[in-house]
Amino acid sequence: MIEMTRQEFDSAVDDAIDLIPDALFQAMDNVVILVEEEPPEHSPGLLGLYEGVPLTARDGGWGAGSLPDRIFVYRGPLQRMCAEREELVEEITVTVIHEVAHHFGIEEDRLHELGWG
Repeated sequence: MIEMTRQEFDSAVDDAIDLIPDALFQAMDNVVILVEEEPPEHSPGLLGLYEGVPLTARDGGWGAGSLPDRIFVYRGPLQRMCAEREELVEEITVTVIHEVAHHFGIEEDRLHELGWG
């Protein structure tokens, strides 16, 4: 297990977000990325979670008054699964990219095929 301070972890998440190509980042719509300490009790090993309506499923009336989609990155499980800082930074990056891909409507199986599983 490797531990990062909350500030270091948040910074690693920010660095992962910075890796998203500008064109894709600009296409993200009404979504927020949040760091939480632990996932929901029913999913203790979850590293990240996308909650929302993917861009591919939105219709013309979707946006009026809609709350933002949420991407959660779970600090506890990520730290527990990694033995070294470099490994943790890599897993944070994979988790952020994986969950952002869900925002774009990319399904789990396809993400695994692409190496972002």
